[in-house]
Amino acid sequence: MSSRRERKRSTAHVRDEREVSAGGVVVRGREMGAGEAHGGTTIGGEEVVVIVPTRRAPDGARVLALPKGHVDPGETALQAAEREVREETGVVGELVRDLGEVRYWYRRDRRTISKSVTFYLFSYVSGDTEDHDDEVEEARWIGLREAKTALSHAGEREVVTRALAWLEEDGPKDR
Repeated sequence: MSSRRERKRSTAHVRDEREVSAGGVVVRGREMGAGEAHGGTTIGGEEVVVIVPTRRAPDGARVLALPKGHVDPGETALQAAEREVREETGVVGELVRDLGEVRYWYRRDRRTISKSVTFYLFSYVSGDTEDHDDEVEEARWIGLREAKTALSHAGEREVVTRALAWLEEDGPKDR
């Protein structure tokens, strides 16, 4: 059995990689303050757009996820989130607020990847989920509360929980 020092030394030459991404929680259904200047954009009435990417989980299972993707050079996290939402779901959202960051690690080709994803809450403005790109098998609306348990990744379930908490406690109420 190797010592901790030997294991540390044997992996010291392996450099961890970092990925920075951004994504969105696009919600529709309740009057939202952020949209009032734009004719009362709706949010919170309890549906969120989700995707089934063409890429499967390591065990081959279908993944249910929030739209997200890499931040391109020269692009802000917010711009990346808006673009990824539009490309992966076919819908356009209006920014409501920052929902914070999710961080996790994963392995690819025997390398450890450190990933951070900044998520934003958006109110649905327009678009059709049938108009998604070819990286996505399906885009669809599901209940916001259902997403708290249905999404495949724990970090994304936590982001939906944050969105719900804000909508219920701090966000605008039905009129």
